[in-house]
Amino acid sequence: MKSFVTGLAAAAAMTLSLAVPAMAQQQGRIIVVSHGQANDPFWSVVKNGVTAAGKDMNVQVDYRAPETFDMVAMGQLIDAAVNQKPAGLIVSIPDASALGPSIKKAVAAGIPVISMNSGSDVSKGLGALLHVGQDEVDAGRAAGAKLKEMGGKVGLCVNHEVGNVSLDMRCKGFAEGFGGKVTVLPVSNDPADVRAKVKAALAADGTIDTVMALGAALAGEPSAAAVKESGKSGVRVASFDMSANFLKSIAAGEAAFAVDQQQYLQGYLPVVFLALNAKYGLIPGGNVPSGPNLVTKDKAAQVVDLSAKGIR
Repeated sequence: MKSFVTGLAAAAAMTLSLAVPAMAQQQGRIIVVSHGQANDPFWSVVKNGVTAAGKDMNVQVDYRAPETFDMVAMGQLIDAAVNQKPAGLIVSIPDASALGPSIKKAVAAGIPVISMNSGSDVSKGLGALLHVGQDEVDAGRAAGAKLKEMGGKVGLCVNHEVGNVSLDMRCKGFAEGFGGKVTVLPVSNDPADVRAKVKAALAADGTIDTVMALGAALAGEPSAAAVKESGKSGVRVASFDMSANFLKSIAAGEAAFAVDQQQYLQGYLPVVFLALNAKYGLIPGGNVPSGPNLVTKDKAAQVVDLSAKGIR
């Protein structure tokens, strides 16, 4: 197989290579290119799913991602993967306009493509076989409706990855399901920055009674901490995705719930599907929804250990 383009090697923050078994030598590797940043625990769970599936299916899998949320770098990683002619390609699609041309190149080259995590609305149009993930607008609506049911009227949607269309869709769905006033708070993926900005927002507007974070480790945990430090016991905090610490906050009654999209499955299932496709020509007939599931206080304690182990 062709070696990976030297100039792009530095841009790939995470590259996972499993031992090459007999099938991989005959059929070629499966390459995963995601937008997940190296400091985001969410994506380590996706990568764990990829690793486990590679071992279970006895195929070689490479996991690649840019060091930051960088669509130019991600497009280059996809192009480099296409040049290696893998048996299959798995991609997340946070920005279809930026990544679409590279994904279409893969499809035109005859490489089976499955999208995961983000891009459920554009996956089929770009030529992917199917998508494994959750519909972000629907998930947002479910979260918003639950928080409305809990009495929320004025909400804050904390966006830690501005420019990620999937996160914009989460906020959109949340606002629709919530029905009350919603303000989007742009922050960085630095938990300290999130904590400070959420505290400032709560101080500036005393009517805020709901905080919806879009990622548990990077935004949910610091949002819960900000509410606690602000002394606003009546403010409900919920988050998309899960982390062990955020689940502990839910179990302790300091947070309302987490929206679980089961990202382990988003890494695991596409590898299984592409391996079976390469070996037997088998592929599911449509998208596979991995979520959403609302993890509330009665369920949180049950999944803390699995979250700490990088599975939930």
